[in-house]
Amino acid sequence: MEEMRARPGEYSMPPLIVCEHCDAVYQRRTLARGESARCQRCHAVLYRAPWLSVHAMLALTVTAMLCFVMANSWPIVALGLNGKDNASTLWGAIIAVWGAGVPLIAVLAALTLFFFPLAQILLFTWVLMFLRFHRRPPAFAPAMRAIRLLRPWAMIEVFMLGTLVALTKVSSLFDLEMRPGVILFAGLTVTLTLVTTFDVRDLWTLKQERCR
Repeated sequence: MEEMRARPGEYSMPPLIVCEHCDAVYQRRTLARGESARCQRCHAVLYRAPWLSVHAMLALTVTAMLCFVMANSWPIVALGLNGKDNASTLWGAIIAVWGAGVPLIAVLAALTLFFFPLAQILLFTWVLMFLRFHRRPPAFAPAMRAIRLLRPWAMIEVFMLGTLVALTKVSSLFDLEMRPGVILFAGLTVTLTLVTTFDVRDLWTLKQERCR
């Protein structure tokens, strides 16, 4: 294989890549946007070129953060009965569940609907901010492992679906009024879903390309 050399002061990506499934070794080459390299032996994906630039990923992550903050600041829905309205935010609902004597459900809801999504957004923002300025993010490897571990536990979309089902069922019993929190959570669901589609391997590639 041809050896890849870097000019003085210039960073070059590792010239070889090993398939993690069959241990076949290939020479790395530059890919076009969205293109992927596959192993000729087992057809597994070796690496791929990201669809989005660092700037686009960072903008999307910041948008998700803004939606998260606003969605947790505004009431989700107001239920009216006999002329009295009761509106609640996500945290208000979690505290009400805790007060109703179901602490396990309250803790799980707080983790999967607030802390885990927030941690995932913060980790992506942390990494992408440094990559944006061609700097290696501190604690990059632990951050990547944390993102991979947190990914299955952020359940905003499950919450959104459950909320819509619950509101449909109680609409015949209460006067139902949608509050801005519902729209904001819908926006958060879309943006966070897009953020969680970022391939961790793409971030490793971007780190190698942009950081010396």
